[in-house]
Amino acid sequence: MSAPAAVPAARLSLDVLVDVRELVAYPFMVHALEAGTIVAVTAGVVGWFMVLRRQAFAGHTLAVVGFPGAAGAAYLGLPLGVGYFGACVAAALAIAPARQRARWRGDEPALIGTLQAFALAAGVVFVGLYHGFLGGVTALLFGSFLGVTSAEVLALGAVGAASLALLAAIGRPLWFASLDEAVAAARGVSVRLLGAAYLVVLGATVAEVSQVTGSLLVFALLVMPAAAAQRLSARPAVGLALSVGIGLAVTWLGLAAAFFSAYPAGFFLTSFGFGAYLAALAAAHARSRRAGAEARA
Repeated sequence: MSAPAAVPAARLSLDVLVDVRELVAYPFMVHALEAGTIVAVTAGVVGWFMVLRRQAFAGHTLAVVGFPGAAGAAYLGLPLGVGYFGACVAAALAIAPARQRARWRGDEPALIGTLQAFALAAGVVFVGLYHGFLGGVTALLFGSFLGVTSAEVLALGAVGAASLALLAAIGRPLWFASLDEAVAAARGVSVRLLGAAYLVVLGATVAEVSQVTGSLLVFALLVMPAAAAQRLSARPAVGLALSVGIGLAVTWLGLAAAFFSAYPAGFFLTSFGFGAYLAALAAAHARSRRAGAEARA
């Protein structure tokens, strides 16, 4: 991602059409919306499986690993995207076999937590070694929608399409293994291979999302929309559609709010995602109470 440009002053009016026209009048904002759309769709689908498989901690660790990857790429003079993707996918490949052995021993959280702490320390070292302008450490950790180029949008689209294609190929057995791994293994499903393939997809998706939200706010698009969707519906097709829809709404509203304000996009993405999750909790609670009242009647 190139260095951010200056943000032009923008005022929010009460005319939606005028605001939308101003929003898309700048190429950098169009690129940000394109990148955000790609990331929201990919994260909505991949995140739905991550929440279902209870792998949020592993996903967060992959996001943290992206920080030293990007900082190391800057130190070596490489594009930040190379650092994000290289570190996240390499960490996913390393975690997959180690995670499986750690699960049998019961120390999986300790293994992943140790890797996460080391990744943060390595990121601090790379930031210290790099003496030039790093686009702001804050941007690496909390994201920036400025400076996304058309070439980077195409790269994000290619990675997103490849991730979704792989997930579509393994989606049905992966869903089965996510619900009950022991029964799936007894039915002949290769749960280890599926788990490793999914972690690679998760690593690539985390690297994608990190370039918009930063390493520490990846969950704004990877967890919150998926968690809200699963509170609203247990049906896979409906849940996946809701997850993508909520992710798109959070992304578009978050980028627009950042454009018309002085605050970072990551703040708005996270706040809107949190609001969507609270609304889903309230809707699920109201539905449960209504069903209980009907059963007692």
